[in-house]
Amino acid sequence: MSLGGGIFLIVVGAILAFALNVDLGWIDLHMVGYICLVAGVIVTILGIVLITRKRTSKVTRSTSVDPNTGRQIDTTQRDDPTDY
Repeated sequence: MSLGGGIFLIVVGAILAFALNVDLGWIDLHMVGYICLVAGVIVTILGIVLITRKRTSKVTRSTSVDPNTGRQIDTTQRDDPTDY
């Protein structure tokens, strides 16, 4: 979502800043376009950073023998971080 939103802001900003030749007295469309361009670049960079950040998890495996039956018992425990 963030990459698509960033690209959308870049496209809208480029259209407003470079393609439109409309002069409105109450708003400067060129400045709004530049603001959208900058916001789109920031959102796109943030989206890339969030996608590529490392997700780490700790997996612990242990093997033991049940003293009653003599069967091997394999256990796996996974600790995923929940700080995202």
